[in-house]
Amino acid sequence: MDGMKMEGSGALSDPYVVRYPLIVGIAERSGDRIEVVEFYDCLGGAHWVRHHYAQSPVVLSARTVGPTTRYVLRAGTVDLPLEGSRFPAGIAGAAVEGDEVSVTYLGMGGGGVGAAACRALAGGVIGAECDESGGGKLAGSTLRLPRRERVIIGVDDTDTPDAGATWTLVHNIARAVADDASVYLSHTIVQLYPVAFRTKNCVACAVEFASTDPDGLVQRFAALLRRHTLSEETGMAVFTGFDPSPLRGYGEAVKRGEVTSADLDAVLEGVQVVMDGRGLIGAVAAIPFYTDYEEALALWTGSQ
Repeated sequence: MDGMKMEGSGALSDPYVVRYPLIVGIAERSGDRIEVVEFYDCLGGAHWVRHHYAQSPVVLSARTVGPTTRYVLRAGTVDLPLEGSRFPAGIAGAAVEGDEVSVTYLGMGGGGVGAAACRALAGGVIGAECDESGGGKLAGSTLRLPRRERVIIGVDDTDTPDAGATWTLVHNIARAVADDASVYLSHTIVQLYPVAFRTKNCVACAVEFASTDPDGLVQRFAALLRRHTLSEETGMAVFTGFDPSPLRGYGEAVKRGEVTSADLDAVLEGVQVVMDGRGLIGAVAAIPFYTDYEEALALWTGSQ
């Protein structure tokens, strides 16, 4: 082995910092609730953080979705009763200030490194106040993030019996239109009731973005969908807002059986219709199941 250069043997440029690739903030229009979505690089660190941060009084929910950890926060600030091993790190506050979202993290020891340097250096951060961290120090940071809106695009009926697949087309379009203003967050395949006029599997798709430019995003997505769809019955619907749960009852009905045009008309006030082919029924139904993968994929035969 003498004289051979060992792969990876060079010095680490920053051995005690794991930077988060991207952090985004989605705010409810009232500013009362904020969802912070953290794209992580270290799996173990992400699960450690979620376990402990969930104890913070401002955290309403914490969950892992693919390569992200998501925290729904209530606006406000709190004093965190941090304690080594039991509650070593948490989120101490969140606020909506104009076009920005601010989030304050605090931690002890290694938890302080994560709360300070690891997040202050993350992608998506437009400003940060950060303490010195490391060793046994108590440290934290307050991040400023662009205020984004959640945009969920539902699509159904893009293929034919001979060609195409809705889930692949929707994903590829979502990747193509994503940019710094519109971050592609999730893709959900939703199993619908297998009606007689389906292509084969009867699924729709919902893709979710965090965007500062919802109108531009929708226009770009629709242009590519119109260009590449193989069906004349394509449906595309858009929900822009924090929580699409008012559409859930309709979505469940479409998973259980056939619905009427009146059922669809009753919920259209809550969405933007972009393409109104027959697939609009499934496109709208897919929206409230975004990131609810177990329920989304379940085949409901009408007896549930």
